[in-house]
Amino acid sequence: MVSACILIRTRHGEYGKVVERLKALEGVTRVFPVLGRYDVVVDFEAPDMAKLGKSVLKISRMAGVVFTETLIGIEEGEERC
Repeated sequence: MVSACILIRTRHGEYGKVVERLKALEGVTRVFPVLGRYDVVVDFEAPDMAKLGKSVLKISRMAGVVFTETLIGIEEGEERC
């Protein structure tokens, strides 16, 4: 299982519509509007990186979305180069 946090900037005044659309997507475990550089945060789970990638592309093409940034979770203690 791959966990990710997707940060989303929306068009002015459209964050509410984007939040409602995101709630219907498979893999979304939590979605909420925020204040700051981004407008919406999505906690997301996918069975693998391929499914995560397809879902992020779908979100980035969603009406009202300007751009996204995806933070992929890692297991603590994993060896990384």
